[in-house]
Amino acid sequence: MGQKDKRIDAYIGKSEDFAKPILRYIRAAVHKGCPDVEETMKWSFPHFDYNGIICSMAAFKAHCVLGFWKAPLMKDPHKVMNETGAGEAMGHFGRITSLKDLPKESILVSYVREAARLNEEGVKVKKKPKPFKKKTETPAYFMQSLKKNRKALETFENFSPSAKREYIEWVTEAKTEETRTKRLQTAIDWISEGKRRNWKYVKK
Repeated sequence: MGQKDKRIDAYIGKSEDFAKPILRYIRAAVHKGCPDVEETMKWSFPHFDYNGIICSMAAFKAHCVLGFWKAPLMKDPHKVMNETGAGEAMGHFGRITSLKDLPKESILVSYVREAARLNEEGVKVKKKPKPFKKKTETPAYFMQSLKKNRKALETFENFSPSAKREYIEWVTEAKTEETRTKRLQTAIDWISEGKRRNWKYVKK
């Protein structure tokens, strides 16, 4: 059988009056849909676990929220859930201010069962791939100036990609030729001294 957490009793007890019936309704539906669910508090609000997080709920001053951890994988045949992005646990039912904002119990229970099944089967939400950051090319005029200063060239070549990018972008983003020339000369001087672009702001 599942386990209840006294901290959630306390959480509901301290919530605004409008929120108490909402939280109790959600809690009951979760236990009905997954009798082996275990309650816990994470990030200061109630979570329901069964082979991982199933869902979570929270109460605020004027509304409550309910979110399924694997909502992006759930079918939502009744079209009652909002899309908030893969892996986001809260807010799949919008701002809940009364029981009318939640689906009827049988629907909510069926969603809990599906979420529990996904956890039981070990199905995971695919993380969004990080955007590929194209390598910043060093302009020919920049390299020519570096080659005139052996120390600057050697230092620059040993810089990390991000350190190189800082200088290149600073110089290439200049709006006038005069400004670009001044920035390039300053860059060569600083690089020859082993300094990064924002060396002035580095804490000693």
